[in-house]
Amino acid sequence: MTIENTIVLNQANLPSLPKSITVPNYDRSKVTSGIVHIGVGGFHRSHEAFYTDEYMQQSGDLSWGICGVGLREGDRKMQSILKDQDYLYTLIVRHPNGQVENRVIGCLTDFLLSCDAPQKVVDKMASDETKIVSLTITEGGYNFNPVTDEFDFTHPDVVHDLANPGSPRLVFGYLAAALKVRKDAGKKPFTVQSCDNIQHNGNMTRKMLLAYVGQFDQDLAEWISQNVAFPNAMVDRITPATTPADMAYLADEVGVKDNWPVVCEPFIQWIIEDKFSDARPMWEQVGAQFVTDVTPYEKMKIRLLNAGHSVLGILGSIEEQETIDGAVQEPLFARYLRLFMDSEVTPILDPVDGIDLTEYKDVLFERFANPNIKDNLSRICLESSSKVSTFLLPTLLQNLANGGEIKCATLVIAAWCYYSDKQVNKNGKALDINDVMSADLHKAAQQTANDPLAFLQLDSIFAEVKKQPRFVTEYQKQIEALYANSDIKSQMQDVLAQAQ
Repeated sequence: MTIENTIVLNQANLPSLPKSITVPNYDRSKVTSGIVHIGVGGFHRSHEAFYTDEYMQQSGDLSWGICGVGLREGDRKMQSILKDQDYLYTLIVRHPNGQVENRVIGCLTDFLLSCDAPQKVVDKMASDETKIVSLTITEGGYNFNPVTDEFDFTHPDVVHDLANPGSPRLVFGYLAAALKVRKDAGKKPFTVQSCDNIQHNGNMTRKMLLAYVGQFDQDLAEWISQNVAFPNAMVDRITPATTPADMAYLADEVGVKDNWPVVCEPFIQWIIEDKFSDARPMWEQVGAQFVTDVTPYEKMKIRLLNAGHSVLGILGSIEEQETIDGAVQEPLFARYLRLFMDSEVTPILDPVDGIDLTEYKDVLFERFANPNIKDNLSRICLESSSKVSTFLLPTLLQNLANGGEIKCATLVIAAWCYYSDKQVNKNGKALDINDVMSADLHKAAQQTANDPLAFLQLDSIFAEVKKQPRFVTEYQKQIEALYANSDIKSQMQDVLAQAQ
């Protein structure tokens, strides 16, 4: 069925939307922005904004609206579209059985672009009504060296920000400026809440911010250290990039014109340490879980789900797979991924209260195989240099230290070298590679034909693992076989056969 007359999504048209789409039940004119969120992408809009919208729906507490902030010129399109739609957007929840739920999210109140008005962003973060500044800036946005976990002061944007504190490019300059306003006024600080897939994300945010501030204001660094809360959290909801087909679905089958909806799976999880500088929404009323220590939950999720994505993404891209569901529905990929999870990850996970790991892994496979969530492998492989360092290498290093299995992870590293070198799939189609280190990865990988260990000379990624003789031996065996036969599937089968 195609609906001829679509309704443009905006505040005035909310009462006219079809009954099949859920709309906010609260008065948006009374919403105030208790949260400033930096990095308004699809994941934020399917996760934290969803929880917040649901909380406002159920509680009537309208003090937790979200003011979005974009730090890049590339955020201008999102800002423009959301502004035209009165900061409304549609969340399309696609179930494995084909059921679709459509819901308009209403908790966004504004969207500031820092490159247009940096002081306005600082003022908003420093305002009395702001209780939380939250972040989805991707793993790379934290500016840490993956080998040392220390702040990278050599980054050109950091050099710029230290020299130009009034117009910073990175998040740390804005946090520092706004927190200084709070400190100088004798007011409570806001909570800094990371929603990114980094283990101990709150601790990492705190460490990076203190390192940055310590370069120019020790008093402020000490005040932040003593007063600002950085709760660790584990976040989870598969949210692929929005496609033209998603917008066409809303227009043609629902009758709503939305220029940037969000598609996601029904599963959602948010586990948070209950450590806040000031007030917070009662997100636990709508499904979030507050705990004293999030470590075992985040380790489980990062090592299984996020690393599992990278396993499928890198291997599947070479084999001309395009989406996660397509890859995991191929028996060889499914068996290989399960072997990685069962033999290399599960043995080194800590007990997780209330979670059966076998059941958790079974559910992961069901989520990956959802045919209605077309999560492209190009998105999964986005910034693989950061993802491999964060999600995969810690498991590999731990197994090397305790004598555990390493074959599955090592083949993924060898395949990543091949992927970075050839930059095409097995049929010669160019891979869509988007990585801040893509040039360095390609240059190192290109030397593999002459030196099988050339890729490992990228010390910013492999400094620790290349010191391990057992890994180097296994990697050299895998890389030489891969370059000899150009057949990743045969090597996956060999790893599986050796595990029998």
